[in-house]
Amino acid sequence: QVQFVESGGGLVQPGGSLRLSCAASGFAFSSYLMSWYRQAPGKEREFVADITRTSAVANYANSVKGRFTISRDNAKNTVYLQMNSLKPEDTAVYYCSAVVTGSRSWGQGTQVTVST
Repeated sequence: QVQFVESGGGLVQPGGSLRLSCAASGFAFSSYLMSWYRQAPGKEREFVADITRTSAVANYANSVKGRFTISRDNAKNTVYLQMNSLKPEDTAVYYCSAVVTGSRSWGQGTQVTVST
């Protein structure tokens, strides 16, 4: 079945960096657009970034544009999110996602906390 396993979250100070990874399995990874979403406490889940199958195009939420970079390695079935210049408002659970079988599938998420 479709499965995503996110990793790389943690506690970081404002201005710091983290790199999230998402290992995918159970489907033809290289054939699908891959996305990152996040959900902060008390808020709805929101789009962060996505990347096309060949990495030709990446899209970002305005709130992270210029600070976050999404990338993928189709040989490793893995998508990444490099997060720089982190702010307290980036604190959230970050989820890997794709629409594979007609509905959006999610990983379990990885917690990112930006705080002093």
